[in-house]
Amino acid sequence: MKKHLFIITILTANFAAFSQNKIITVTNNLKVDREFETIELTKKSLGLHADSKLENYAVKEIGSNAFLETQTVDNDGDGKADVLLFQPKIKASSKQDFEVIVGTNPSASKEISCYSRFVPERTDDYAWENNKVAFRTYGPVAQKMVEDKIPGGTLTSGIDAWLKRVDYPIINKWYEKATNGTGTYHKDTGEGLDNFHVGDSRGVGGIAVNVDGKYYFSKNFISWKTITTGPIRTSFILTYADWDAKGNKITESKLINLDYGSQLSRFEINITGTKQIAAGLTLHDKKGTIGTNLKEGWLSYWEPIDDSEIGIGLVAPKNTLLSFDNHITDEKDLSNLYGNISVKNNKAIYYVGFGWKKGSPFQTKQEWEKYLSSFAEKINNPLIVKVKK
Repeated sequence: MKKHLFIITILTANFAAFSQNKIITVTNNLKVDREFETIELTKKSLGLHADSKLENYAVKEIGSNAFLETQTVDNDGDGKADVLLFQPKIKASSKQDFEVIVGTNPSASKEISCYSRFVPERTDDYAWENNKVAFRTYGPVAQKMVEDKIPGGTLTSGIDAWLKRVDYPIINKWYEKATNGTGTYHKDTGEGLDNFHVGDSRGVGGIAVNVDGKYYFSKNFISWKTITTGPIRTSFILTYADWDAKGNKITESKLINLDYGSQLSRFEINITGTKQIAAGLTLHDKKGTIGTNLKEGWLSYWEPIDDSEIGIGLVAPKNTLLSFDNHITDEKDLSNLYGNISVKNNKAIYYVGFGWKKGSPFQTKQEWEKYLSSFAEKINNPLIVKVKK
């Protein structure tokens, strides 16, 4: 009798595992091949029980049986993964089936390509990167140093660009050589460098609020929270002290994602006190050329930088980029190309980033703007995911 029960238990367990495997179809309705776009699967979308663990699942391509890289993310911090991420390659105007199986990917990458962290050894930066680009911004200690007139501080909520030219992580290497005195990230020794000036500007995507023609913005972030790092995505939250825009009390926090293969970070601004934000691209010394396309939802600035050139850009979802302001002023660092983005339910979303001529395939303004146009088309026409019942 016990032997029979044991066999039944095994069969029941195997059936339960088999029944949890899911076939999903990913459809690309655009006439272009697509890759480096992240699919998010939840337990609900997969029809899994609430107690299921997404960490126990892998994704295979039906037909070749090749495993895809995956990453699980606990977005709400309750200790349980909320989404399973993967990035399929889908041909133009086609669909492809994948199987979500109970099991593990035997060829899973151990490298964290999408990385971010708080950097206390460099005052208190927060830095993030993927295989294409890197960024940083600045915390309260750096702000207080400026306010107390202590050398080495930084007072800005602008976003700095780190111009990397390699596909492996560089943040820790660059900070280490700067702090132990063996080098500097302001000089290019083959991996890239930080020669991008931010100052009081918005850098690459810092925000402002315009009241009666004047721009107001926050100071440095006051707190941070890393949500995830991994092969597909890094995600984190920055919170800012309440600030004033001509009598309007503004509260602000940023949820920032950077996914593998993307030149652009996704910014989700949670904000109160305004119905519109202005996301800025610094114009530096105004020697570059702007590009704008409100219909497609992007802004661009292509400029010389030392012995090379760089394109910085902003993309907003359809019908949310309301207008732009090529704001030119003689005030130091305050010339920015602003994209005016609508705030709905205290939230505004946009994507910002850059392509450096030495570290990307973009060699001209036209190539950079073609990328922004394609990026906009893809976010407005996301891959369609259906789970077969």
